[in-house]
Amino acid sequence: MGRAEATRRRLLDAATDEFAAYGIAGARVDRIAAAAHANKAQLYAYFGSKEGLFDAVFRQHLVGLMDAVPLTGGDLPRYAVRLYDFYLTSPTLVRLAMWARLERRPHGELVPDDESHQSKIDEIVEAQQTGVVDPTMDPRDVHALVIAMSHSWSPVSLTYATHLQDDGAGHDRRRRQLREAVRRAVAPPDAVTPG
Repeated sequence: MGRAEATRRRLLDAATDEFAAYGIAGARVDRIAAAAHANKAQLYAYFGSKEGLFDAVFRQHLVGLMDAVPLTGGDLPRYAVRLYDFYLTSPTLVRLAMWARLERRPHGELVPDDESHQSKIDEIVEAQQTGVVDPTMDPRDVHALVIAMSHSWSPVSLTYATHLQDDGAGHDRRRRQLREAVRRAVAPPDAVTPG
């Protein structure tokens, strides 16, 4: 890795911490540059603006999530549980997404024109066509519902935010409940039976 790429990498890492803690408006470019052992001119040269830097950080973390937790339309309950586990070990993405929603995209798609999002919708459509997911539901709504359910105990939960150090039995209970709730929520109407 060359010096320029190493500097860019340090800026992204420092910006991740800064944006996760303070959001876009509260983040300070001088703190990011200092933490990255770089200068503000380098930051602007690589990313154009503070918002451009945030977008690069957010995109990087979304790619990490997609690599770690691919969606399989035929097993949305398992996908939701894997998201729950990802949020436990990588809470930064959830915080970044919260800031993106609050400060960048208050309505509509959080990441518009995202090809990976369309591939997830296509997976859900295929699961609907094979009778695994309720075909009367809009596939985008199915995806939103599963994501929302997986966030139930995430770092931005409005009720209870779980933590990696919480009791293992509690995590197991929440995983079981999440799996069953998602299964019931997306199953075709004639397939909903107690699990």
